[in-house]
Amino acid sequence: MEHVKKPDWLKVSIGANANYAETKRIVDTHHLHTICSSGRCPNMGECWGKGTATFMIGGNICTRACKFCNTRSGRPLPLDAEEPMHVARSIALMKLKHAVITSVDRDDLPDLGAAHWVQTIKAVKEMNPQTTLEVLIPDFQGREELIAQVAETKPEIISHNMETVRRLTPAVRSVATYDRSLQVIKALQRCSVTAKSGIMVGLGETPQEVEEVMDDLLAVGCKILTIGQYLQPTHKHYPVHEYVTPEQFALYREIGLKKGFQQVESGPLVRSSYHAEKHVRGIASAHPTQQ
Repeated sequence: MEHVKKPDWLKVSIGANANYAETKRIVDTHHLHTICSSGRCPNMGECWGKGTATFMIGGNICTRACKFCNTRSGRPLPLDAEEPMHVARSIALMKLKHAVITSVDRDDLPDLGAAHWVQTIKAVKEMNPQTTLEVLIPDFQGREELIAQVAETKPEIISHNMETVRRLTPAVRSVATYDRSLQVIKALQRCSVTAKSGIMVGLGETPQEVEEVMDDLLAVGCKILTIGQYLQPTHKHYPVHEYVTPEQFALYREIGLKKGFQQVESGPLVRSSYHAEKHVRGIASAHPTQQ
């Protein structure tokens, strides 16, 4: 496929300031993994400059090999029993009002990493009772009892990404399926937590297919949607089919809100955790009795 030139609206400057340096120091000192760096996120400069980061637990080696993801794949190391406390301490040092945690897939473990998730969330909440929390979970192979274990820890938002439209899922994701991811969102809705999901565009999908994802997510109780431009991490990854215009992203946001999402974050540089603190505030304002 012919290389598609990156447009000007996707060219960002990483930049650096004191907060960026301090965030990097804390991450390095506590041997933490972040999706910011492993995923080569274009917003790392902005977010680290504000003293925020998305923590990645379960190590930095994933048991899956999705064609869009830059996280290393292979045989993971044993879980670090100290990691939950390291994450909790780092959130305290960063004085975060809101934190986001994600993980690699750990299909090698009997519980697929669910207990480690529970321990991490509990440690964060105990040490940082005023910090709101969003967690971006894997599909746990669709095992609802494991999803429920994480949901019972009551983070403000639980997210699980669809990543792409139904037609492209087999080509882009290595193990996960479109319907299983919908089942995860439905299981979260049954647990009475705020469910969030995200997709990438520019992989060759049509606007009609994007709307189909919206309809499918709304049907299983998803409240928040993020839509961002897919950026090919290396030449070995799935190629970019097109760079979607800012105008089309604005249209997707308008359509999503009209369809019934409580919040839609849609733009070329949007990622799952981008401006995540806004989503918590939005949910709180929509349901003031839950505060």
